[in-house]
Amino acid sequence: MRERPHSTVCEHCGAGTEEPAAGGPAADEPSGPRAAATSQRAPRRDRDEEGRARNARPRDGLGRPLPYGSPGVARQPEGVSRTPAQTLAEAQRLLDDGMPFHAHEVLEDAWKTAPEAERELWRGLAQLAVGLTHAARGNAAGGTALLDRGTAALAPYAEAAPHGIDIAGLISWAGELTGRLTGADSVPAAANAPRLRARGNATGNRPTDGGSGDRPTAGG
Repeated sequence: MRERPHSTVCEHCGAGTEEPAAGGPAADEPSGPRAAATSQRAPRRDRDEEGRARNARPRDGLGRPLPYGSPGVARQPEGVSRTPAQTLAEAQRLLDDGMPFHAHEVLEDAWKTAPEAERELWRGLAQLAVGLTHAARGNAAGGTALLDRGTAALAPYAEAAPHGIDIAGLISWAGELTGRLTGADSVPAAANAPRLRARGNATGNRPTDGGSGDRPTAGG
């Protein structure tokens, strides 16, 4: 999540960084004593309307970099204006499709434009999506850290549950998922996606019973 305005790098999951090829600088990058002077003369990278490099490295559905030229999953357009209901619906669709990385980009747009009283609400939701992203990548430590931060941000909203967001259920879901993150084992993103809003009278993202294979979602 790019917490600094206009930053091209996601501070939570690293999106936007262009990793050099294994073994050192890319083949077309200068090296040695002349590198600094050459880089100063280098033209700025061509960027699209969202400020992203047009030759940015493609990424998969979890935001992981792929080799150049590979068919990747398109990033979400940045700066889209949505109502809270539209934001939640789009983020839920992406979570259900196993793309929590992309869901966090949608939630990040809401965080950037939310009124001050709701900024931590949307930030917390985005952090949960990043936490699930790390968990699906097999990064237990990163997943746990982001899930903990997300639930801490959401906790003050539990009583009000703005926009029908299932705060209590999301906190329960995050705690259950954190308890299952060990070592480098990954968890399936779609199968572990939470419900952002309560359905009917249901109030939570309940843990699976271990036998049904259902996602930890609210019923109804």
